[in-house]
Amino acid sequence: MATTDRQPWWAWSFPLLGWLCLLLLPHEITWAPLFGIALIGCVFAAVHHAEILAHRVGEPFGSLLLAVAVTVIEVGLIVSLMLADPEGKAALARDTVFAALMIVCNGVVGLCLLLGGARHHEQTFRVAGASAMLSVIAPLAVLVLVLPEQLASVPGPYFTPLQLAFVSVASLALYGALLFVQTVRHREYFLPEDDEHGEAPPPPARQLAIAGVILPLALVAVVLLAKSLSPALEAGVAAMGAPGSVVGIVIALLVLLPESLAAVRAARRNRLQTSLNLALGSVGASIGLTIPVVAIVSFSMGQRLTLGISPAHVVLLWLTLVVAVLTLGTGRTTVLQGVVHLVLFAVFLFTALAP
Repeated sequence: MATTDRQPWWAWSFPLLGWLCLLLLPHEITWAPLFGIALIGCVFAAVHHAEILAHRVGEPFGSLLLAVAVTVIEVGLIVSLMLADPEGKAALARDTVFAALMIVCNGVVGLCLLLGGARHHEQTFRVAGASAMLSVIAPLAVLVLVLPEQLASVPGPYFTPLQLAFVSVASLALYGALLFVQTVRHREYFLPEDDEHGEAPPPPARQLAIAGVILPLALVAVVLLAKSLSPALEAGVAAMGAPGSVVGIVIALLVLLPESLAAVRAARRNRLQTSLNLALGSVGASIGLTIPVVAIVSFSMGQRLTLGISPAHVVLLWLTLVVAVLTLGTGRTTVLQGVVHLVLFAVFLFTALAP
């Protein structure tokens, strides 16, 4: 983390470009490429400023702050698209949350283990911290994505309003318990065992102030730009002949890209604990915070959510969770585990495009 007052040019220019697009340009498909550039730039800018604030508060609060920032973007995207088309976006939350889980647990974790193992041969981390996060991610995923198809009250991948409210409260309780353990009771579980590189000096006060101002502006710009781009995104997916669930994958890839790059950089610096904090923490926040917020929106619109996943995706979910337990159960990883997770990620992408 830089300790000078100078900001990268893109950290302020992309949010400015995003707001200029929103305020001055017509929201038409003709301008979609420019809106898309501004959207991607705003996502990177938002995570950059969140990283500055995260570095100030230290681990594990920094990883937590980044996860929450990314989740705010994800929730904003889902809610804005749901409000624009309630009937057509009933499954968007499910598609995005499931895609985020597959992208992180297989794609991001696999890439971190592969690149980190290729450079350092074998990497270590605290089993207690990884196990704690997995023990929350597994029930969150099953409650939200698998349980709806197993209940008899409503046929299909749906909860009744009472069931949805209960699962939302349960999700918040699980994620709240993880936050308590991560930040108060057992914070040491999530700290690197050693740090050969040491901690960089905290960023200057002026840089913190700028980050505190630009971060919310960038987050709001991301949500509004995504809403403007949704028609072009859906048209592009339809032109490819891909299933509608691909829209959820695109959203998840977009919001997770900057944080994923941060996790990969940490793994290459032999800071696998930080990588896992970033990756697994984002999955817990994605499910534990997204579903309750989206449930509130669905209640206000009188629109039920489609949450249950297909039998094929259930198999892939169980396989992912089992492999994650095996991978993170020893405290040591090599390139082998990275290859396994990346193969599972490839299977997810293939079955999404060719169900």
